[in-house]
Formats: sequence, structure tokens, C-alpha cells
Amino acid sequence: MTLKHYAVAGIFALSAAVPAVASAADAAAGKAKAAVCAACHGQSGVAQIPTYPNLAGQNEQYLVSALKAYKDKQRNGGQAAIMQGQAAALSDTDIANLAAYFASLPAGGK
Repeated sequence: MTLKHYAVAGIFALSAAVPAVASAADAAAGKAKAAVCAACHGQSGVAQIPTYPNLAGQNEQYLVSALKAYKDKQRNGGQAAIMQGQAAALSDTDIANLAAYFASLPAGGK
């Protein structure tokens, strides 16, 4: 075997030893926490108010980023003042769980 073969074999061996990274977020816990969100974003993640965004089927990482930006008051404009107040009470775990829940819903609430 050449050095190249040993290197490739080593990479495969190491990659097999590293567990797959899975989302630690709990969508069921997110569903329980989402009750307050339903007033504006709907029970199924579809907004009841036309100017508010639908959350159902949204990208999980986008939701995490958006909620953290509201919490840190880095996201402004529109309904930011409302969302900043809502996000202020959320822990990082709450944010991850909410994002997992809304991302798990079918887009459009169907």
C-alpha cells in the first residue's frame, strides 16, 4: 500500500468513528411552547394576520437565526418590537425547539 492508500483508509476509519450530527432540538417541546405564537402565526403555523409570516415548513436554521436576532435586538422594522418582546423570554433551547417544531410542519399548513 502506498502512503496515499493509508491516508484514504485513515480518513474512512476516522469518519466511521465520528457519530452523525443530529438535531438536538425537540419538536414536541417546541409545539408546547408555540401556543403563544399561534395568536399571530396560527395554530398550524399559517399566519392569521396577512402581514405576519407563515412559520410552517420554514427552514429550521432560518427560524433559529431570526429568533436569536429578535432576542438580541439585531432585527428591526415591521413587527420587530413585538417579536423582540416575545423572543426575549426564550432560552436557546426554546428557540431550537420552536424552530424544529415549525420546520416539521407542512408548508402552508396542509
